[in-house]
Amino acid sequence: MVRRERKHISETPATQWLRRHGVAFTEHVYDYVEHGGTAESARQLGVLEHAVVKTLVMQDEHARPLVVLMHGDRQVSTKNLARAIGCKSVLPCSAEAAQRHSGYQLGGTSPFGFKRVGVPVYVQASVLALPHIFINGGRRGFLVGVEPQVLTEVQCALPVDCAL
Repeated sequence: MVRRERKHISETPATQWLRRHGVAFTEHVYDYVEHGGTAESARQLGVLEHAVVKTLVMQDEHARPLVVLMHGDRQVSTKNLARAIGCKSVLPCSAEAAQRHSGYQLGGTSPFGFKRVGVPVYVQASVLALPHIFINGGRRGFLVGVEPQVLTEVQCALPVDCAL
């Protein structure tokens, strides 16, 4: 297989946030495929899908937004998540609401540099046990590699156990 030279992605709100907070990261560009998800990015980058973390914008029963960070090869149990965070229910946001809350285009949502301030971030606890993760860098076809502790120590994500 011939590997194409990948060029640098211009700054995004996510990379600006990471730099502002002194977080070391690597850039990983891939060819975005509509509905390809984490399986496609993991395949193209040659990494385990379990280490690719998806950023999901959800809302509670009062339509208050929240972010859930989950392994690419796992799903969120909204019932377990609601129980863990003390809500009656949690549902995924519509694409329009997710974009409005985050400022990112669907498929390019990063937990870093969110448009709306004060949105709580939750991370599947087992993500924190990984040696390295790949997470959206704020643009379709662009992941950043970071140490998972960045999520709790800098992003202030709260660990939860909500994976299916």
